[in-house]
Amino acid sequence: MPTREKNVGAAQWFPDAVSAVEIVDLTLPENNIFGENVFGPAAQRARLPKAVYRKLQATIDRGAELDPSIADTVAAAMKDWALAKGATHYTHWFQPLTGSTAEKHDSFFGPTGEGTSLAEFSGKELIQAEPDASSFPTGGIRATFEARGYTAWDPTSPAFLLENPNGATLCIPTAFMSWTGEALDNKIPLLRSMEALSTSALKALVLFGDDESQRVFTTVGAEQEYFLIDEQYYFDRPDIINTGRTLFGAKPPKGHELDDHYFGSIPERVLAYMMEVERELARLGVPIKTRHNEVAPGQYEVAPIFESSNVGADHQHLVMQTLQKVARRYGLVCLLHEKPFAGVNGSGKHNNWSMGTDTGRNLLDPGDTPHDNLQFLFFAAAVIRAVDKYAGLLRATVATAGQDHRLGANEAPPAIISVYLGGEIQKVMEACASSKTMRSTPRSFLGLGTPVLPSMPLHAGDRNRTSPFAFTGNKFEFRALGSNQELGLPNTVLNTIVAESVDHMSAELKRKLGKRGTKLETAVIEVVRAVYREHGRVVFDGDGYSDAWHAEAAKRGLLNLSTTPDALPQFVTPAAVQVFSKYKVLDKREITARYDVYVEQYITKVNIEAETTANMARTIILPAALRQIALCQAAGIEVLIDEITSTTEALVVAIVALEKANSSHPHSGTAIKHAVYMRDKVLTAMIAVREIADILEGIVADDMWPLPKYQEMLFVR
Repeated sequence: MPTREKNVGAAQWFPDAVSAVEIVDLTLPENNIFGENVFGPAAQRARLPKAVYRKLQATIDRGAELDPSIADTVAAAMKDWALAKGATHYTHWFQPLTGSTAEKHDSFFGPTGEGTSLAEFSGKELIQAEPDASSFPTGGIRATFEARGYTAWDPTSPAFLLENPNGATLCIPTAFMSWTGEALDNKIPLLRSMEALSTSALKALVLFGDDESQRVFTTVGAEQEYFLIDEQYYFDRPDIINTGRTLFGAKPPKGHELDDHYFGSIPERVLAYMMEVERELARLGVPIKTRHNEVAPGQYEVAPIFESSNVGADHQHLVMQTLQKVARRYGLVCLLHEKPFAGVNGSGKHNNWSMGTDTGRNLLDPGDTPHDNLQFLFFAAAVIRAVDKYAGLLRATVATAGQDHRLGANEAPPAIISVYLGGEIQKVMEACASSKTMRSTPRSFLGLGTPVLPSMPLHAGDRNRTSPFAFTGNKFEFRALGSNQELGLPNTVLNTIVAESVDHMSAELKRKLGKRGTKLETAVIEVVRAVYREHGRVVFDGDGYSDAWHAEAAKRGLLNLSTTPDALPQFVTPAAVQVFSKYKVLDKREITARYDVYVEQYITKVNIEAETTANMARTIILPAALRQIALCQAAGIEVLIDEITSTTEALVVAIVALEKANSSHPHSGTAIKHAVYMRDKVLTAMIAVREIADILEGIVADDMWPLPKYQEMLFVR
């Protein structure tokens, strides 16, 4: 099919009147679909005996130990609920160290011996299952011949139904562990870290006179960016199929220089897709709040409301899965790679994180006068200390092969971890550190110069999009996550290091309060002052992209771990191992295993990219260049012959160099040295091939160029 004809076909979309969602009166309770496919509190209350329901809620709400005696009753109610909604199978839905989810489906139904079948589901089947542990990444915890592993029911994350045109499956969120008890997923460490932070924060709150709070929750709300391209282009791009990103592609004449896509009118086809995504997520109990066009053409964003970190992490997997599944119904493909198009903004995932008590108080809410809010100053300072002390570890949580193309590229935070507080909070902290009296700036309003428009409240600080870790009103926003990244690992680290920091400051505060006559206000200010003087170096409110900041950060002693091989060793530093072990989040074997897995994944992903690059260059792009040579020779135009011939010869040399680099991997030494080789030798050779191929894209006749171009993939809707 000629290129332009394919573009016309990709752009032609018409709503399907049969599958379109009927408009209903949303003021009627029966039309509220939120959570209808979730075995949540409403379904539990309707189907469980009161005593069983109360025991289950005690585990969910207060972290009480699960009473195993209720398992059979819960399993029976869950089965009946699922059967009533058409589910024939159930699965323990878990999150191995692959970055995605896993599931093995088992039928509810078994033969009775009388020519019929009976639906059964016991408490034992609910609580535990046994997938093959050796077939998932384990970092050596499980050898190939050691297959046993377990999944264990997580009652704090509600079961849900995944629907299919031919039925439904009951999905039971579970933890995944080895036969010997080590965590093989990111759910177990996340739950452990949430418990650790709750314990530490409650001890601190007692010093502030809070005897009511029984639990502190960490919450997360992740803004999800993604690209949409027509599926015709996707299947014509082996690089996107194999790696999730384009390994070739010249910069189009128009990108996002005009800033016309950001928050622009959403194309009808895309908006219809978004609405169906939101509808499916609503039925799964995922509270979506926001949708809009992002900066890059073809890029969009969806954002949920805050939830418990564990549930929010599970829901993020459902968001990514739903985005990709629904896209195909509209002839689209959803790309979640961090940098699918070179020279165009990549996609991130802003991890909005906060802490709150079971009595409803946000511990990171400064109130109207943050200088007087001792509790806020204490916990904010604890976060600052944690980020400074463990900056390398935080950086390692967002280190992947794809992220190396995005972080610091004038679209995402730099690899240098710093904290942005906003003008008002930073002034309070600096005044505290300098022992000066500080009063909050009176709240002012922004006049808009016309009486028909209301005066706007002026926020105490601007936003800083270049900051990796920014305070945004009543939460901190860890902005460095990649689009396809799950939330478990970054939030596990964040919870753990803040727990350690809170404990350190609580010990200091308790010691000061032990001196006769010391007031709480005086003691808190002294503790915050000491912390900010030591760790305030991590606070920065300027342009994180600038060369000046990189120089300043070096003077301050801040780490600049610019690539994944630089960052991953931070997982196994003595400080990292010590803090994980102290709070029983990960033992040394578990964290070392994760380090080994992440290094291996980096090597493997770069190797796949390199082999795909060489194959495409040799079998797709080179033949197109040779056809262009023949075309120019037939025309007899020497200038064009020389141009295409020299460029093609350079491509051949680059292909051979890449193939040599990719066949000469080191077979001795450490895995991290192998990763460094992939970064320095293989990626460098890949870039050389791409640079020449992208030149050829502008030389070879358009009707002979074999790959869809950026201007087609990004703009044809």
